[in-house]
Amino acid sequence: CRVVLTEGPKGMKGAIARAEQILKSLGDRAWMPRQFDNPSNPAIHYKTTGPEIWADTAGEIDIFVSGVGTGGTITGAGRYLREKKPGIRIVAVEPNESPVLSGGEPSPHKQQGIGAGFVPGNLDTTIYDEVIRVTNDQAIATARRLAREEAILAGISSGSITWAALELAARPENEGKLIVSIICDFGERYLSNPVYAELDDPDFSDVEEALA
Repeated sequence: CRVVLTEGPKGMKGAIARAEQILKSLGDRAWMPRQFDNPSNPAIHYKTTGPEIWADTAGEIDIFVSGVGTGGTITGAGRYLREKKPGIRIVAVEPNESPVLSGGEPSPHKQQGIGAGFVPGNLDTTIYDEVIRVTNDQAIATARRLAREEAILAGISSGSITWAALELAARPENEGKLIVSIICDFGERYLSNPVYAELDDPDFSDVEEALA
């Protein structure tokens, strides 16, 4: 097994282009899932994720919040939920530093897993009602809050999505509404990432005093 690194500034497009080159060179010995364009991606979320959310909320969900990476989750689950409840509000989340869905230009950012820098083929841009832009700092701070306050060790894109859900929950018009968001990555993959690696050393003074 060999890991092939691509140039950071070229982003996901650069990684995909390199993967296509490798695929071509290997011929019949290789297969590429093409997660940004493979219709099986949103299809499985329509078949599984959407029904799971609907069942677990007893159909009471009012707002569905999803990050957009490949576009599979928000398209598939969102499509199912809208069929079940036409009045549901679906909200997409993207990095403020690379606001492609909002009509801006792609740019490097720290929110791995969302904000690929282009509109994925799998993304149905008519499925969402709003796009919320989240800064790198907001995403990192919220991922840390999840770990500290909820004991959920999540990745940075989960911080992005949770920040957006909290922002929606704070709006007066959403009081009492049921908001569902997905924590879609695990923090152990990010222990060398600034989200956790740049934390200050813990202060154990209160514990030491309590044990004294």
